[in-house]
Amino acid sequence: MRKDLLKNLKALILIRLIVVTLLFGSFYIFSIGYDRLYSPAAFSFFVISLYLFTICYALCLHWIKNDLQFKVFAYAQIIIDVVAETLLIYITGGIGSMFSFMFPLSILSAGILLNRRACYIVATLSSILYGTLLDLQYYRIIISAFTLYSEKDFLYNIFAHFIAFYLVAFLSGYLSEKLHKATQSLEERETVLSDLKAFSRYIIESMPSGIFTTDLNRRIITFNNSAQEITKLTLEKVTGKTPEDIFPFLGSFRESLGRIEGDIQREGETFPVGMRLSPLKDGSGNPIGIIGVFQDLTELKAMEAEVKRKEKWAFIGELSASIAHELRNPLASLKGSIEMLSEKKVSEEYADRLMKIALSEMDRLNSIITDFLLYARPQEPNKTPFDIHQSLRDVITLLQGSETGKKNVTISPELNGSLFITGDSKQLQQVFWNLGINALDAVSDAGKVDIYTVKKFNKVEIIFKDTGMGISSGDIDKIFYPFYTTKEKGTGLGLSIAQKITEEHGGKIEVESRGSGTGTIFRVVLPMTNES
Repeated sequence: MRKDLLKNLKALILIRLIVVTLLFGSFYIFSIGYDRLYSPAAFSFFVISLYLFTICYALCLHWIKNDLQFKVFAYAQIIIDVVAETLLIYITGGIGSMFSFMFPLSILSAGILLNRRACYIVATLSSILYGTLLDLQYYRIIISAFTLYSEKDFLYNIFAHFIAFYLVAFLSGYLSEKLHKATQSLEERETVLSDLKAFSRYIIESMPSGIFTTDLNRRIITFNNSAQEITKLTLEKVTGKTPEDIFPFLGSFRESLGRIEGDIQREGETFPVGMRLSPLKDGSGNPIGIIGVFQDLTELKAMEAEVKRKEKWAFIGELSASIAHELRNPLASLKGSIEMLSEKKVSEEYADRLMKIALSEMDRLNSIITDFLLYARPQEPNKTPFDIHQSLRDVITLLQGSETGKKNVTISPELNGSLFITGDSKQLQQVFWNLGINALDAVSDAGKVDIYTVKKFNKVEIIFKDTGMGISSGDIDKIFYPFYTTKEKGTGLGLSIAQKITEEHGGKIEVESRGSGTGTIFRVVLPMTNES
């Protein structure tokens, strides 16, 4: 604030110098009103004095250190100006002087430098001095070049100037007060804005994640402390570069595309980085660049690997327990049958029955081992283009001929035309067969199974929808676990194998069911690379 006031004070001194030079210089050059001067020598001395005062004002500025000194100096200047203006009017003819307009300039100066109160003080002082001067001139106490004015002329001149002085004081004070309030409000807002900027900068610099921003030309302009620590690059080294120069894996990304992960070099070593890019906008919502937030994923990747390793061993333990449980029952039946046959104390008819049980349990064991091997060591898919609609029609034919399909269940396919995808047709037929058998097992007589496909962008959904009892919320999260089944017969590996084959093809299986007789929907989502 003090700097602004001093600037105004310097401006006032400069303006005074210019006014004195122009007005009085032209007065001498053109000799306008020169004959009204009471004393030309006194006028010249007066002009020289004004220049000297101006020099003194400029030299005294160095001693102003606080607000009180500023006010005293400003009041002193303005009061001296008013006195000087009164002398000027006296020298140039009193009531007939053309320089009476100088008083309002001093009143305006008081409004600019000080406040409304100062305006009224200067207006009052100007009125007193001007009125006193004209009174002294009227009563011929002082000598003036022009005194041929009537009493009314003097009174009206004094009244008009008084009104003008106070009117200028009112307007100047009002505008000055508004200006001071606006200036104060602007300074407060600038202070708040500066504090907010500093606070935002402190927050950004204190964040553990690396942050950078760019301009509209994708040139990096900010790079916080964490970003410098993660990349081991200083702000000077990255300023002006593009994000792709620092993070090559960004490629041609231009907008927010979710989370992006890739590797970068740091002091000759490669380490993983996770990043999210977003548009950077101003307060009006207009884009001004992009902002990137990234983290060093080295520790996170190590933790993920450790978690996966532990999950793997936990899964192996659960799987071993499930296998042991599944093998124990047929082995127990097989052992009992063989023991009874070895004792040779049973009838021939009963021995044949025991033999059939033993063979049946052997088949069951073989089925469990076969399915487990298929799950544990799936064959590498031989991917070729094939018609998925034709593959589904073949599966439906097999389902209708199976023992399960002989129930009074309606299979309603919606498979018009051809739909080609790239994949292993035999493995995917295994998926469709498992889902179809499950759907048929889930419905009772007079039930219905719908089988159809839906294309969505570059993917295809193969949907199996049945009208059975549905899957309870407690079971729906476990149906893909190996050896988990709610059927009396079966190994519990069908859905696990189907899920594994689907994932090998870059797809997934989704299930939707709420139990309570609402039926179940299985969706096999596969990528489409070839269409016709």
